[in-house]
Amino acid sequence: MNYEELLAFAGRNPMLSAAFVGLTVAIIVTEIRRMTRGYRGLKPAELTQLINAGGTVVVDLSSSSDFEKGHIAGSRNVQPSQFGPEHKLVANAKQSPVVLVCRSGTASETAAKALKKAGFENVSVLEGGIPSWQQAELPLVKGRN
Repeated sequence: MNYEELLAFAGRNPMLSAAFVGLTVAIIVTEIRRMTRGYRGLKPAELTQLINAGGTVVVDLSSSSDFEKGHIAGSRNVQPSQFGPEHKLVANAKQSPVVLVCRSGTASETAAKALKKAGFENVSVLEGGIPSWQQAELPLVKGRN
């Protein structure tokens, strides 16, 4: 397909062309935001490697009842309203890897932004939260730690 054919197609299908341009712009904006957010998104396998390497602080921001139903081994549960850069779990971990986990990703992303703003150097979020961990068929621990 050459440029002239592409222009002819766009002229014959203005709604389809507008949708294509809109989706392309949305994807570009989303990727730029992701690259400039200041924290990393981790896949379950990457989080497993970090945990196995040791020294990683994993904070689960799920509700207490959800945490008790299943959480990543070694993670600590904190309610999002009580969590911040000064929380005892992370206050002395500005250079250590800190990984935030929740059920949907919303609470962990908000907390990650706060930690980065407070000067934490190595902040990550489990992409997709606990459901992505389960989808990767990785184990969860039940009960409280």
